Amino acid sequence: MSGFNAVATWAESHLGIPTNQGFDELVALFRAGVRRDTFNRWLSEHNISPDKVVPELVKIYRLHTPNISPFPDTPDLLALLDEQHRLGLVSDGYLEVQQRKWAALGLAEHFDAIVFSDELGRDNWKPSIKPFLTILTRLGIKNPDSAVYVGDNPLKDFCGARQIGMSTVWFQRSDSEYGHLVPPSEEYAPDFEVRTSRELIQLLKMTEK
Repeated sequence: MSGFNAVATWAESHLGIPTNQGFDELVALFRAGVRRDTFNRWLSEHNISPDKVVPELVKIYRLHTPNISPFPDTPDLLALLDEQHRLGLVSDGYLEVQQRKWAALGLAEHFDAIVFSDELGRDNWKPSIKPFLTILTRLGIKNPDSAVYVGDNPLKDFCGARQIGMSTVWFQRSDSEYGHLVPPSEEYAPDFEVRTSRELIQLLKMTEK
């Protein structure tokens, strides 16, 4: 959303589309399920040729400073988990975008290692097993079956982790972007599902026994 706002602000100055209108239109396309060609579709609605404009919009979207924050319970959850576990993060997507998001969230103090999958090459984005193997190496974990991967997107989060023997947990928050999705097949399904931080903590205690 903050990326759309940055694009809409630029568009008011350069394309004559009011910021509020542009933002609402971009959000509407996103909520309608439009991905990848969002800007092309948006510009077409305004009879603007996308050829020269879209590269600039993509640049603004990727390089803006994100205005984001964690879910309210996330910092406390991570602080609690950090006391008892080594924590790693696998971040999927374009490197510059994800690095800026990560910096804006301010959660680095809780993690012992991080892998931006784009550093490994576009072919190694999730559901590739490579970022999961890499995070285990950086955490010093030799046996994947002693690690648990917690994710929220059933379309890509669990398949690769399960292939190498990690346990997987779907944190299915009702207020998240992916909370309404379903795994496309059994191999993409998680081993466990939780809906709250408390349920996650309880599950992790059970898996330790």
